Amino acid sequence: MISRKTFVILIAVGSNLPVPGLGTPAEICARALARLDSMGIRIAAISRFYETAPVPVSDQPWYVNGVAAVATGLDAAELLAKLHEVEQEFGRVRRERNEARVLDLDLIDYDGVIDAGPPILPHPRMAERAFVLLPLRDVAPGWRHPRTGQGVDALIAALPPEQVIRLLPGMVSGLE
Repeated sequence: MISRKTFVILIAVGSNLPVPGLGTPAEICARALARLDSMGIRIAAISRFYETAPVPVSDQPWYVNGVAAVATGLDAAELLAKLHEVEQEFGRVRRERNEARVLDLDLIDYDGVIDAGPPILPHPRMAERAFVLLPLRDVAPGWRHPRTGQGVDALIAALPPEQVIRLLPGMVSGLE
């Protein structure tokens, strides 16, 4: 668990497409985090993995989502470029917003920096997404939104009820 007093960089990870040779969405998320670690982006903490309905609601398969706190000497733009590089290594092709994907890595917060981008910090839609906020609370329960100052619990309480999220059965942590 990370306290807000430490330097915190938060990355969201998600997948809803299994890939032969890479595994299930949960395995893909875990492998992507291991790949980041092998690139010198140290994984300091990782949330439990959650199953989440697609947002916006669609007939896509459910996602597996988590959040990792990382440590790196990279600046925000360099880190985002590395996240996109890993997505491409795993076969992600960006065509449409909110489409099904083998891997999604998003820079959620870069130690409270507020920047119009690129990259836009904090992530512009993070406060509206249960699939970001619940796993974020696992790794940084004292986190506060850099723009609004709201705590993660207040943001979770304000989420619309149609965002369905549940712990991934059989997994206590994304590290398992």
